[in-house]
Amino acid sequence: MSLLILHRNPFEPFPYQSWLSDYTGAVVVLAARDRLRISGEPIPTGNHGFTHLEMLDDFEDEEQVRGRALKLADEFGVRHVLAFHEGDVTIAAWLREALGLAGAWTAEVQPFRDKALMKERLEKAGVEVARYTVPQNAQEALDFADLHGFPLVLKDRAGFNSIGLRILRDREELRAHTERVLAGAPRDDLILESFVPGRMCHVDGLVAQGRTVLAWPSQYQYDLASYGSDPGARIDLTLDPDDPLTERLLTLTNRVLAALRDPGGRMQDFGFHAEIFHTPDDRLVLCEIACRPGGAKVREVFHAMFGFNLGAYAARASLGLPLPLLEQSLRGGVRPRPHSMAGQVLMMKRPGLLRSVPAVPDEPWVEHFWLYGEAGQVIPPAFGSSDFLTCAVASAPTRTECERRLRELGARFEAQTEITVAP
Repeated sequence: MSLLILHRNPFEPFPYQSWLSDYTGAVVVLAARDRLRISGEPIPTGNHGFTHLEMLDDFEDEEQVRGRALKLADEFGVRHVLAFHEGDVTIAAWLREALGLAGAWTAEVQPFRDKALMKERLEKAGVEVARYTVPQNAQEALDFADLHGFPLVLKDRAGFNSIGLRILRDREELRAHTERVLAGAPRDDLILESFVPGRMCHVDGLVAQGRTVLAWPSQYQYDLASYGSDPGARIDLTLDPDDPLTERLLTLTNRVLAALRDPGGRMQDFGFHAEIFHTPDDRLVLCEIACRPGGAKVREVFHAMFGFNLGAYAARASLGLPLPLLEQSLRGGVRPRPHSMAGQVLMMKRPGLLRSVPAVPDEPWVEHFWLYGEAGQVIPPAFGSSDFLTCAVASAPTRTECERRLRELGARFEAQTEITVAP
């Protein structure tokens, strides 16, 4: 019995060996070399502690990834496939289907990957989503704008990390952009949506043995799409149990999961990350949901709240391994409540010469700290909303105190970071 991991991430946030220390089968990893280079991690030599490690230059050539994955599956007798990057979820599902393996197949992950199909399903279930269209040409985009006004959001139907997302604020901007990206033959891989005002919340959790056994909401204090222009600290923190939004967000997420998956289907064990707008007039509008654990440092935030890494438990659930801190929830009992509030402060990479970097925090409430650059290094711009310069996870008894601590850290990080024009 072997496990194949499709890995389009740095290795540091994904210590599979410790997560799966009681897994007795072979662990085979197919990884993207470019993600390691971008993160600053050294390229591993040998098998990096796995049964077998193979590197591809990148994962953009999906046919190449599928081909190598199939050969590795045949060579090592693979019986499980794991993928935690949004771009690899569909490849993993295709591979399971091609080999007849356990876990979600293509048709089951599509409602989580295709933003238009997702919205269609959710509308039928009575879940509010942004008004949308799939424009095949520039005129169809302009017609949508005539009906629904501005701002509008244009993005890839299967996109991730806000890469390529554009907020279009008037007719001329829309015309110029769509005449460029929608020129030529009709296409159907983009989705155009009405802009939804308000603060973005997210609900992260785990489905195991077909049941939602863990879920908790947080709220971004920044705009995800501003990753390329935001020079400051970006704060994201969990909601208190007695916050009026907490139960509403959890209830909506349950409705979303019920609308997108078949309770008796193959999709029984997976982490999820739902993004939900809370509008100024107090509505909850589903932006999108992914069938993998949240990115950034969400997994470590859950460790601070619950005592285990969300990514680790998602991996273990998919392999049928024990989830010791969720035993009561697995038996149908009450889901665990957090023993503290937690959150993350993030600073994006900005292009230039990195002259100084933040010092390692020594406060006992700082649970984790990461630095993805060093003084004297010339760094490129952020390639997406998960390309960080520095991050920290902090905890506190309440959300109010957690936010105060995160903002204190963020102000210090800003003051200690200097980036100038590269020579």
